Amino acid sequence: MSAAPESVSEPLRVSLVAIFSLFLQIGLFSFGGGVLGWLYREVVEKRGWLRDTDFLGGLTVAQVMPGINVTNMAVYIGQRLRGVIGSTVAVVGVLTGPFFFVIGLLMIYGQIQQISWAPNFMQGVATAAVGLFLSVGIKSIRKNIRGIGHYAVMIAIVVAVGVLRWPMVPVVLCLAPLSVALAWFMREKARA
Repeated sequence: MSAAPESVSEPLRVSLVAIFSLFLQIGLFSFGGGVLGWLYREVVEKRGWLRDTDFLGGLTVAQVMPGINVTNMAVYIGQRLRGVIGSTVAVVGVLTGPFFFVIGLLMIYGQIQQISWAPNFMQGVATAAVGLFLSVGIKSIRKNIRGIGHYAVMIAIVVAVGVLRWPMVPVVLCLAPLSVALAWFMREKARA
């Protein structure tokens, strides 16, 4: 006799206009890594389109896949909400603003170079982006790392990649099976 499957909630039916609008806004008003913090707040906390675990699972895939993380997340979130058409609408939304912004910036690049405060402005924007990215990391740690073993794996990756400057892919490929085994062991232990 098999156990009853876990109940699966019906996915939200988010309009294509809402998906496009959110991703257009994010594409227009965001810089660098801070986009993921903003995207998390909008999709999980504010609108409730995805659960925390679904967003973080998508973020993991987006970071492993080639390409820009926010574009990968647009594909993931759009697909989760409305399938292929949702992915297409999300990607078009997130890329429309930057497309026209870069063209406009190219047209006035010579004048912007001469502005004395422009480097300070960009440094401030980069600092804010790092802060938003760190906030997503901290939220992820609080909600998903539950044992000393997972902290050990996380610290080992930070030390190996961040301090020792070892290549990220081999480090993750070596430590990911250990992390998965720990998660499986903890899940089995919780069931018992």
